[in-house]
Amino acid sequence: MTTLYRGGFVYTPIDPFANAMVVDDATGTIAWIGGDDAAAVHVDAVDEVVELGGALVTPAFVDAHAHTSQTGAGLRGVDLGATQSVVQALSRIEDAARKNQGRPVYAPNWDQGGWAERRAHTGSELDRATYGGVVYSPRVDGHSAVISSALAAASGARDLPGWEGDGLVTKDAHHAAREAFNGAVTPAQRQADIDLALRSAAAAGIGLVQENGGRTLSGTDDFAEVLAAGERGDGPQTIGYWAQLVADEAEARDVATLRGARGLAGDLNIDGSIGSRTAHLRADYADASGHTGNAYLTVEQVRDHVAACSLAGVQAGFHVIGDAGVDTAIAGFEAAAGLVGAPVVTRTRHRLEHLEMISAEGIERLVKLGVSASVQPAFDAFWGGDQGMYAARLGADRVHGRAGGDSGPMNPFASMMAAGMIVALGSDSPVTPFAPWESVRACVNHHDADQRVSARSAFLAHTRGGWRAAGFDDRGYLDFGLPATFAVWEVGDLVVQAPDDRIQTWSTDPRSGTPGLPDLSPGTPTPTCQRTVVRGRTVFDSGALDS
Repeated sequence: MTTLYRGGFVYTPIDPFANAMVVDDATGTIAWIGGDDAAAVHVDAVDEVVELGGALVTPAFVDAHAHTSQTGAGLRGVDLGATQSVVQALSRIEDAARKNQGRPVYAPNWDQGGWAERRAHTGSELDRATYGGVVYSPRVDGHSAVISSALAAASGARDLPGWEGDGLVTKDAHHAAREAFNGAVTPAQRQADIDLALRSAAAAGIGLVQENGGRTLSGTDDFAEVLAAGERGDGPQTIGYWAQLVADEAEARDVATLRGARGLAGDLNIDGSIGSRTAHLRADYADASGHTGNAYLTVEQVRDHVAACSLAGVQAGFHVIGDAGVDTAIAGFEAAAGLVGAPVVTRTRHRLEHLEMISAEGIERLVKLGVSASVQPAFDAFWGGDQGMYAARLGADRVHGRAGGDSGPMNPFASMMAAGMIVALGSDSPVTPFAPWESVRACVNHHDADQRVSARSAFLAHTRGGWRAAGFDDRGYLDFGLPATFAVWEVGDLVVQAPDDRIQTWSTDPRSGTPGLPDLSPGTPTPTCQRTVVRGRTVFDSGALDS
C-alpha cells in the first residue's frame, strides 16, 4: 500500500516549501516529497490519502537515553514527583500498599528539595505506611533511594557500602536493593511495563528509544525484551547500551554480541548525580562541607575499556556528571588513544551520557577523539538557574562557570555544538518524562543565556543527532528512500527559517519564508502529536487526521 499525506507542512531539507509526502507502506520508506500542486498527480495512484489540515510533519524524535521498563513501572506506580511534603508522599504510598494488597510498591521521583520538611522520608516511615511491606523509592535522579526494612533484609543492603541508615541507600547498597526489587517483578509484569513505556514514547512522537541497561540497572532479561519489543513493528525502534566494563578486544566483542548491544556504554557510571551528592566534584559540595561525591571508576579502568571497545569496533561510553568525573573520563579517553592510536578511538565514535560539568577546553579534547554527548535539557529546565537545585548543591558561581580555573557553565549545549561535538538529546526517563518538544524548548530557553541554541539546532540534536550519536549518519530526516519514520503535529504559529539561523520571525503563511518549527517561547503550548509512523507503520494515532 501507499499513502499520500497532503495539505500540511513537511519539515525536510530537500524542499523548503514541501506540503505533501508519499509513503510506500510495503517497504516502509518515503517515495516522494513535494508541494500540494504536484501531489495531485499521486491521488489516483495511492491507496490512501490523509488530509493534514495544516499539520506539521517532522522526523520522529530520538530519545537518546531512557530506561524503558522503569518508565513503565513508574507510570503504573506511585509517582512522587508532584508531592509537596513527606506526609503527602507517605499517604500516597499507604494508599498504593492497600490497593496492591501486600504486593511490592514502587514509589519513584521524590525530591526532598521540593518537600516542606526539606528532608527525605525514612525506611521506618515506609514500614509504618505499608505495615511492613516491600517498598523501593528511588530519588528523582535514580542515584539514591529510600527502602523499607523488608527490602533491606531481602537485599542485604544494610551490610553494603552506601547504607546511610534508616533506609537511605547509595552505591552498592542501592544497587543491591534495586536488583532485589527488580528480581521480584514477574516476566508478564515486566513485559507490560515495557509495552506501556513504548506506547507512551510513540504518543510523544518518538520513533527511536535508546535503552540504557545493565545487570544492576534492569537485568539481562529486561534488556533483551526491550530490544525485542523494538523489532516488533508496533512501536518505536530500540537500540541498547549495556553497562559492563571489559578488559580486552575479544571480551568487548563477545559481550556486545551476547547482549545485542549497540555499545558497552550508557549508565556505566564514572560517578553519580548532583541531587544525591554522588557526582564527583573537584571541590566540596556547597551544602555538604568535606564531601566531593563518589568516584566509581579510575582513569585506568576507563582507558582499558575504551581501548578494548575501540579495537573491537564497539561503542564505549560512560555516565559522567561532576567536573572531577569528567576529568577522569577525558584522561581515560586520551590514555586509550595513547595505547591503540587516536584514529582507532575516533573511528568508533564513543559517547558520554549527561556530561553536565565540562569546560570549553574539555569539550575540545573530546571532539578531537570523536566523542559525542548524550544530554538531557530538561535537567537545566528543572534544576538550573540561581534558585534551582544545582545552585543549592554547588553554589551559583559554579553553576554559571564563575568559580575560576577552567570550569565552565553547567550543561553547555551551545559550547558543545559550536565546537563541532555531536549532541543528542534525551530524557533519562523516568527521571524526566518523554516530552521532546519540552527538551527543545529547554535548549532555546536555557537558564544561561550564553548556552541557548536555536530551535532548529536543538531539533536536529533531538532527531538526526540521536541517530548520529548511535553511529548512523543517514537517519533522522525526511528524504527519498529513507525509512518513513515521522510524526504529525497539530501546531500554532511556525517559525520562519531565515538565512541567518539567529534571526527568526513568526508566521503561519509559508509564502513568507521557509516553514520551520513551532513557537517555543516560554508559556506557549507544545505541539500535539496526531500520528507517529515508524518505518511505514503507524504506531500511534490520535484519530484527529482525516483520510
